[in-house]
Amino acid sequence: MAQVKIYGRKKALENSKKRLSDTIHEAVVEVLKFPREKKYHRFIALDDNDMIFPDEKSGSYMVIEIIMMSGRSQETKKRLIKTLFQEIEKELGITMNDIEICIIESPACNWGFRGKCGDEISLNYQVEV
Repeated sequence: MAQVKIYGRKKALENSKKRLSDTIHEAVVEVLKFPREKKYHRFIALDDNDMIFPDEKSGSYMVIEIIMMSGRSQETKKRLIKTLFQEIEKELGITMNDIEICIIESPACNWGFRGKCGDEISLNYQVEV
């Protein structure tokens, strides 16, 4: 299970949501071997005065949080982060300096979906990649 939250300025996100979502999802599918149909993205579009960041960042600055079940290797998580940096810059022209990524992991027993706890559900994909 993985959920993605993208925080950014409204002005910066309004025209790029679909492309950004598609780019992030392709990286998740490729690196985490996540099923293509399992796309869970939320955009948090903030007013200018609600997104405060250093002058070294541009108006395209964003924070990407990926919340997922524990189990992926350190190598896999690092590959996901690096892939996201590269693909977002390539596909959307947003520099790596304007992207921050945080992976937040939680044991399967802390998840609830389909009316069950995550450790009680048989998934159609591997978490340990």
